[in-house]
Amino acid sequence: MPAALTAEPLRDTFRVPKRKRHVPAVRARVRATLAKWGFDHLVPDVELAACELVANAVVHCRVTLARIEVTVQVDGDELLLEVVDPDRDRRPLLRAGCTEDEEGGRGLLLVAALSADWGCRELEYGKCVWARFPVAPE
Repeated sequence: MPAALTAEPLRDTFRVPKRKRHVPAVRARVRATLAKWGFDHLVPDVELAACELVANAVVHCRVTLARIEVTVQVDGDELLLEVVDPDRDRRPLLRAGCTEDEEGGRGLLLVAALSADWGCRELEYGKCVWARFPVAPE
């Protein structure tokens, strides 16, 4: 039985420096957390979404020496992924289309395709980009 069906709240929050080399550590931590909670079926989608959101924060956050906070938590019948960075002025934009020659620009399209819903909210000292995934396997 997945851990989400117990009374125990499931939440894992961690921080990584705003550096590209830390993105694989985010992937590994999300994968380990979901496996521990019994949500192996969510691993491919959630870990890819986490990597895309963290990579966006690394590339677009203009705050020097920033730390990026990642939270994975069960919220009712959904898993919530949140990525927080301290640059509240640079909000993510979902690009309508990219050419095959462009190197970037598909991250949020992937997040939108993989998740049930996603968005961004302004915080007092930054922004939070989030994505929701149904807990129950389809």
